[in-house]
Amino acid sequence: MIVAGVALLAILIMRNDPQALLDTLRRLSWKIVIVLLFPFPLVNLLDSLGWRFAFRRDRVPLRTLYFARLAGEAVNVTTPTASLGGEAVKAWLVRRHVSLETATSSVIVAKTTITIAQGLLLVVGIVCAWWALPHDSAVLRGMQWLLLVEVVAVGIFVAAQVGGLFAGSGRLLKRFGMLAPESAGLTRLDDSLSAFYRGEPRRLGLSIGFHFVGWLTNALETWVILALLGIDVSFVGALVIEAFSTAIRFATFMVPGSLGALEGGHVAIFVALGFTGTVGLSYSLVRRIREAAWVGVGFVALLVLRSDERTPAPATR
Repeated sequence: MIVAGVALLAILIMRNDPQALLDTLRRLSWKIVIVLLFPFPLVNLLDSLGWRFAFRRDRVPLRTLYFARLAGEAVNVTTPTASLGGEAVKAWLVRRHVSLETATSSVIVAKTTITIAQGLLLVVGIVCAWWALPHDSAVLRGMQWLLLVEVVAVGIFVAAQVGGLFAGSGRLLKRFGMLAPESAGLTRLDDSLSAFYRGEPRRLGLSIGFHFVGWLTNALETWVILALLGIDVSFVGALVIEAFSTAIRFATFMVPGSLGALEGGHVAIFVALGFTGTVGLSYSLVRRIREAAWVGVGFVALLVLRSDERTPAPATR
């Protein structure tokens, strides 16, 4: 998948005037620093708050959640773990403050709420695209189908969590000899998830809300990048681009960083909005530069938080 993504990216670059692409990036020059510093740190703060409210109690310092999230997302982007390896890293990095079951439960809830918020952004994006694109646009139809898939997938996932997904999976794995007989931890994890969804509607709503504002702030980043590239686009247009981007990431979660697929999607949505493929690819590459920089910060955070693990601290439930 990585090789296919690299090949697709290379084809896109060759077909979209590499010299014009290079000239566009050169015009950005030192202004790339603006993209690196704003608004991504704010986006990560909002998503960290979304994760904080995925706990039943505020046990983990926000600073720890902030850097643990950076570390986990760095792993998600760079490893072929279907965007799940980083979630395990997040749970592992906060286990000094809470039990492993509580940490794992919070990560699962936060993954669910951020996906729900992503779906809400896609709904807003479709409404905006309905006015900005022809009603028979292939891009608009694609967004609608992706929304349907996302709604069904999230609905099944939430129902499975409430219905005892992990204990049931554990029993199945034990039947095939793939899990030790002792699986009480899986039952406790199911109980924790069920208790959260049934007993914490306020925190559930706040978690979804902070993640949704985070997605909207990502649209602000899209607007900032295009403005710095000299492209005149409204915030509504930027929101449509961001909504479509998140839908592509959702559909291609098996590909690390959605490499190639995301760039192809950007070319398609920019052409549909009346821009050139070169503009779409330039935007995508600037976004990749920002992503790479913060992936580096995430791995530094991982090293720092790992060193903190050497100082033992009692875990609480």
